Amino acid sequence: MVVEDDPFLRVLQVILDPDTPARRREAFAHFFASDLEDFPAWCQDLRGRLPQLYPARVQLVRNATEFAAHLPGAEIVVVESFTLGAREIANAGPSLKFVQKYGTLVRNIDFKACADQGIALLTLRRRANIATAEHAVALMLALARKLVETANVLTVEQVRRAGYEPTQYDVVHTPNGNWARVKGLQTLFGLQLGIVGMGEIGRELASRAAAFGMRLVYTQRTQLTTADEERYQVKYCSLDELLAGSDFISVHLPGGDGTRGLIGKRELQGVKPGASLINVSQPQIIDAEALNEVLTTGRLGGFAMDLPYEEPGRPDDPLLKLPNVIVTPHLGGSPRFNASGDFEEMLLHLDALLRS
Repeated sequence: MVVEDDPFLRVLQVILDPDTPARRREAFAHFFASDLEDFPAWCQDLRGRLPQLYPARVQLVRNATEFAAHLPGAEIVVVESFTLGAREIANAGPSLKFVQKYGTLVRNIDFKACADQGIALLTLRRRANIATAEHAVALMLALARKLVETANVLTVEQVRRAGYEPTQYDVVHTPNGNWARVKGLQTLFGLQLGIVGMGEIGRELASRAAAFGMRLVYTQRTQLTTADEERYQVKYCSLDELLAGSDFISVHLPGGDGTRGLIGKRELQGVKPGASLINVSQPQIIDAEALNEVLTTGRLGGFAMDLPYEEPGRPDDPLLKLPNVIVTPHLGGSPRFNASGDFEEMLLHLDALLRS
């Protein structure tokens, strides 16, 4: 089995390859322990249900050169972002029977070349992507409903300390809702959500936001097909148009040099006044200095992200001093059962296909 050397895909080596270094086994046992206390026992149980797959030699490859070198003789290939085109498939030779995409979008795989060679192309809807999209929704709701500022603020004294001016209504005549007089609350229904990057997480978010009755626009380098736009109820626009017209903006792009600082001072100055920005991707996609500026001047109505610019974060992080900011400690893809469920599903399916 030839596997792209992604941090999560290394779990395949731990499960299937008896020659996996002890240090890697220990590292993953520690990684999973927060939700899966006995990770080694889980691995052992799963191996017992994989008679066709276990044991296996799992070759992790870090780049295209290593990928090409190890393809000949591979029976199973597992990739997330690596390109598997007609040339790579021909290089693999007749031993290749299964190509497993760690995800659902197969733009990096030549599915026609796979079909021509009788190679099964398999996909996996990743639970971590679903969880990350749910986390983005939670952050939007927390900002819209001011949950962080108002949670457990129940007495008149607490409400005043939180900066609000509570009142008493004449309940003989009126309802008693929002007696704390919390201003700036929003309802997601009818608001515009701009999704920057309609990859797998962006699509998961679009499905959920549509259920709230939000209007959806998106931007990325390549426009979706008409069928996909209709499926996800989204309209394509430029980044500038998205920023200027959206009430909520959610970023779903890969990290790296190609996206670093993509949303900088110019882009943030073009955001619709009072809009809220969500980032459950890598923090460096948004320029930190420019972000602080638009938050302190009040142009942004709120900001939420799933991991700080430094991880772990610093207690003197200026973002933490702002009342309209939420930063969570890299929780998006959790719990660990998302990953264990993904790999269990993937490997049991592959094992069943090998037996058929």
